[in-house]
Amino acid sequence: MSSKFELYIDHGGEFRFRLKAGNGEIILSSEGYRQKASAVNGIASVHVNASNDAHYERKISSSGKPMFNLKAANGQVIGTSQLYSSESARDVGIESVKRNTASAVTVDRTH
Repeated sequence: MSSKFELYIDHGGEFRFRLKAGNGEIILSSEGYRQKASAVNGIASVHVNASNDAHYERKISSSGKPMFNLKAANGQVIGTSQLYSSESARDVGIESVKRNTASAVTVDRTH
């Protein structure tokens, strides 16, 4: 199985995307968008920004778990990671986003 972006509609009716690694694990999730075109633009922004290490904001969540945000050049958050058990696991997650983005196809599940 190859990596993919899944474009979908959440329970609130907003468009979202998630990047899944080849093993099916979700490695990056977007915010909700009112317009499908905005979510599609978000996927394009991940393609542009994922390879740039400076665009990853490494953080500790309010629950004390490591996580990261991928940001665009203007500082806007494009996607957010899951929570990790350690900072080294988070860094592996970042590398996974970098590696999987280039070959990811988009699967539209909004129909």
